[in-house]
Amino acid sequence: MGAMTDAPRDRRALVLFSGGQDSSVCLAWALARYDHVETVGFDYGQRHAVEMQARQVVRQAMAAQVPAWAPRLGEDHLIDLTGFGAIAETAMTADRAFEVTEKGLPSTFVPGRNLVFLTYGAAVADRRGIRDLVGGMCETDFSGYPDCRRDTIDALEHALNLGMAQDFRIQTPLMALTKAETWALSKSLGGEALVALICEESHTCYRGERGALHDWGHGCGDCPACDLRARGWAEWVAQGRPELTA
Repeated sequence: MGAMTDAPRDRRALVLFSGGQDSSVCLAWALARYDHVETVGFDYGQRHAVEMQARQVVRQAMAAQVPAWAPRLGEDHLIDLTGFGAIAETAMTADRAFEVTEKGLPSTFVPGRNLVFLTYGAAVADRRGIRDLVGGMCETDFSGYPDCRRDTIDALEHALNLGMAQDFRIQTPLMALTKAETWALSKSLGGEALVALICEESHTCYRGERGALHDWGHGCGDCPACDLRARGWAEWVAQGRPELTA
């Protein structure tokens, strides 16, 4: 890890950044608000490992697209969690069907994934002198993952602060937004150029499909992630592609 900047702790953020639509919007959100923004990514043996390349492209393109953001974008951290992914044995890390399991959860649910990501992220933030962790969790228009809910995030925030003697804040700017509103937020943050960047360069598809470019981006078009992304896009377009208003 490189040297830290002199930015005050309250003006620094660490974004959990996968290279997908939601985390890309969160990165833009953070760059618009903080003096210094670092990113952290996780290799957990995911089937759509292509997102690991997409995240670097998105980082570089976002800094180039908005000159004011370039000096704010700091170091990227990559953490190897392949052992954790192997334990999970879900449709995200193994060749399994996308379906609802006997527990009533999607087979793509990796038990405790966001809890693990945020715990490792907090450890990085602790060493980097960063207070705010930013994640793309959403409980409004999501795949049914219990670790995406704000009450889960609040409980973990409390535990991390107790266990690390810190005062972390876990920021979840997409928590109450639909996918259509997430597209609207990207436009309000960076205009049509940012929308195009997220469409063309971010990666969400669970199958790792980077072939045809649909209106809403690359993807197989029928996995749960593509379905959410495409439906949100269609809803946003039907509304006239507005910006998100407070």
